[in-house]
Amino acid sequence: MKFRSLVAAGALALLAACSGGFDPSDIDTSVYGAGDNWDNPGGDWAESHFSRLGDITKENAGQLGLAWEYDLGTARVQEATPVVIDGVMYTSGNLGRVYALNAATGEQLWTFDPGVDMQANRYACCDQANRGVAVADGKVFVGSLDGHLFALDAKTGKVAWRKDTIADRSRGYTITGAPEVAGDVVVIGNAGAEYDTRGYVTAYDVKTGKEAWRFYTIPHDPADGPQESKALEAALKTWDAKSRWDIGGGGTVWDAITYDPAYDQVIIGVGNGGPYPLKTRSPSGGDNLYLNSLVALDRKTGEMKWHYQETPQDSWDLTATQPMMLAELEVGGDKRPVVMHTPKNGFFYVLDRETGKPLAANAIVRTSWADKVDLKTGKAHLTPEFSDYSTGPKVVFPASSGARNWHPAAFDPTRNLYFASVVDMGNLMFIPPGQENPARKKQNLNAAAALIFTPDLQAALPTLPPPIRQAVEKLPQWQWVKDKPFSSEIRAIDPLTGKTKWKADREGWQDRSGVLATQSGLVVYGTLSGKLVVRDADNGKLLASIDTGSSILAAPMTYKVDGVQYIAVQTGWGGGGWGFVPSYSAAYAKGNANRLLVFKLGGGKVPVPADLPALEPAVAPPAQLPGATPETIALGSALFTENCSICHSNQPRAPLPDLRRMAPGTHDVFEDIVLKGLLQPNGMPRWDDVLSPDQAQAIHAFLIDEQGKLRARELKLQAAGKPLDSRSLTILSSF
Repeated sequence: MKFRSLVAAGALALLAACSGGFDPSDIDTSVYGAGDNWDNPGGDWAESHFSRLGDITKENAGQLGLAWEYDLGTARVQEATPVVIDGVMYTSGNLGRVYALNAATGEQLWTFDPGVDMQANRYACCDQANRGVAVADGKVFVGSLDGHLFALDAKTGKVAWRKDTIADRSRGYTITGAPEVAGDVVVIGNAGAEYDTRGYVTAYDVKTGKEAWRFYTIPHDPADGPQESKALEAALKTWDAKSRWDIGGGGTVWDAITYDPAYDQVIIGVGNGGPYPLKTRSPSGGDNLYLNSLVALDRKTGEMKWHYQETPQDSWDLTATQPMMLAELEVGGDKRPVVMHTPKNGFFYVLDRETGKPLAANAIVRTSWADKVDLKTGKAHLTPEFSDYSTGPKVVFPASSGARNWHPAAFDPTRNLYFASVVDMGNLMFIPPGQENPARKKQNLNAAAALIFTPDLQAALPTLPPPIRQAVEKLPQWQWVKDKPFSSEIRAIDPLTGKTKWKADREGWQDRSGVLATQSGLVVYGTLSGKLVVRDADNGKLLASIDTGSSILAAPMTYKVDGVQYIAVQTGWGGGGWGFVPSYSAAYAKGNANRLLVFKLGGGKVPVPADLPALEPAVAPPAQLPGATPETIALGSALFTENCSICHSNQPRAPLPDLRRMAPGTHDVFEDIVLKGLLQPNGMPRWDDVLSPDQAQAIHAFLIDEQGKLRARELKLQAAGKPLDSRSLTILSSF
């Protein structure tokens, strides 16, 4: 019960049903696509990101202009798609902030700050992201980064109830996804598979917040007793009994939860294993169910109805947590209810929603972990000779960032086309020395693998140890890298064949965003350079490009109020790799002030932020710490890379401070910041449970040394009249 695109009478009946029991047949699945309302982040009951509205057309799209804008008051990642119901817009920002606005004017009705425990930033691999709200029963539901689920009064924003969703607070769980309302329950998962977590989803009663059921996605250590469900007893057979249960196993459901009213089931997409390498996680191998799977759960009980594993034996972070959508497609002459899914692993899957069996599975990018999927058995044909990096370095396609990721696609049933951002790229993967069987790092990264994305690989190769460099140059996929390091495109794809009808290049491999499609033949999306782009759904022709001056990752949406159709999108760079701001992005040139932009026909010009001032040379560092030696500095470098670099990229224009540019006052309190949490309220977590005082001093010594080198280099550049772009090549990533 998500206020899914129903006529008014149907919506009233649905509300009445919720007060005295829920009937899935009250959801009219014959109506596909959103109408005047956009009632959940996906738009309609099928979460199709498709609109039936037609006032904005191919002929007049060039007349789009700004209707209103709203300052979200932050400067971090924005990934949510707003919800609009009866003239009110509800949306979330980073950390789980919520905004309620007049959808016609942008007038603020109320806001909500979840008061997040900022220590949660320690466990957030991919920024303070939040992907949206759910609305039902007069409530707005949102998850906060520190793992709480809130039900807010839709009229006032006051908290109706709040639940701590974290099963074990000693582990690195967060929430970054949107809740999903399924009848009389609201379902939420968690992020953290790169850390030390075991995945699950939980359903709570919409009215009271009482826990209805919880489904764990992977088994626990069999030595601890029976599993929580029959499904997990079956899954246990696909894991080594001596698996790294202490680390947790992964399998978090950080996005991709969809309610299917036709079968009264909740379909979840399960994440990667932890640690990454199968040989480390489950030494004797095995498919490791239900990692990287779609799993259908009974709405009332949480019991598993079916599952389909898209990436068995995952070692590559090829999660199945990417958004899915529901539809009816003609397959072999018969119309079948299907779920369409394009996960990270590079295949386009069409599954039967009743049985979970694959009806189509076609590669849409280069893949080296598997070369095909057998539809009779449903199994991927694995190619370990090209992808098993436990035996030595491998260049694996697609990359761990995914052929597709969280950025929503759109499906137009009138054209039978699926519109999505697609990246064809790989990465070098290997197990760093000493990580073959690592100890658990409490509430810290436990990936146990290193990678280099292929756009950087040719430049990085000479810097790698000779054994790795020589091994890479002998790999078959090395030729793939030389032929085409990457492509990033917006594509129109036939779901059953995987073939592309048309495509358009994007600005770089990091330039991917969510998509909106309309029955009037529009495909709408944003770019990192700050353009809102409108293309012809039939041929990809560019119809409009509006410069906003703000980087866009989130999916646009559309709605109608008082006879006027609007298109809305949130702006803000961030997410995975958020510390490395692309030089071609608006966030790099103009900053990352977060805005909500709303357009209409005949609207005005979008105010474009001014360019940021030129970089100045780093200030002089303080004197080196007493007793610091080259060995101390080397230790600090290693500790910084392991613990700090995932956030502090030390790159120009990065969202967090470049620690090579610390002011004298910051140097004075460095250890208080790192070990005592001096800046924890601002988002800098404390590390005294991981780092000793001597280790913190080693990191400080390393940064002082780096600051001196940076200042010397930048003073030379300034004297030569050259720009001070201190961007450096990213050689290794810990995940």
